[in-house]
Amino acid sequence: MPFIESKIANRITPEQKEAVKTALGKAVSTLNKSENFLMVGIEDGYDLWMAGEKLEKGAYVSVSLFGNAPSSAYSKLTAQICEIFEQELAIPAKSVYITYHPISDWGWNGSNF
Repeated sequence: MPFIESKIANRITPEQKEAVKTALGKAVSTLNKSENFLMVGIEDGYDLWMAGEKLEKGAYVSVSLFGNAPSSAYSKLTAQICEIFEQELAIPAKSVYITYHPISDWGWNGSNF
C-alpha cells in the first residue's frame, strides 16, 4: 500500500491533478506495487522555500511504502516522478524534491497488514 503525497508551490487545475494522479498510478509499478492500493494526495498553492528562496514552481513529494524496495527502484521512480512533474506541471526536475519512507506496520480496514 503506497501513499504518494505531493505539495506543489504553484496552483494547478483539476485536470492537471488528474493527469498527475494517473501518471503516478502507472509509475508505482516500479516499486512492484499496483495502482489498486495506491493512495495519492495533491496539495497545490503550498508555500515552499529552498535555500532561503521561495519556489514559484516546485514540489515536495513524499512516497510512503508498506515494506521496502531496492535503492535502484527508488532511483528509477525518482526519475519518473521528476518527468511527470515536468511534463504535466512544467516544474523543472531541479525543483522537485522526493523522499521515501518504508513502513513496517500499515493499518487498513480495521487491522494491520
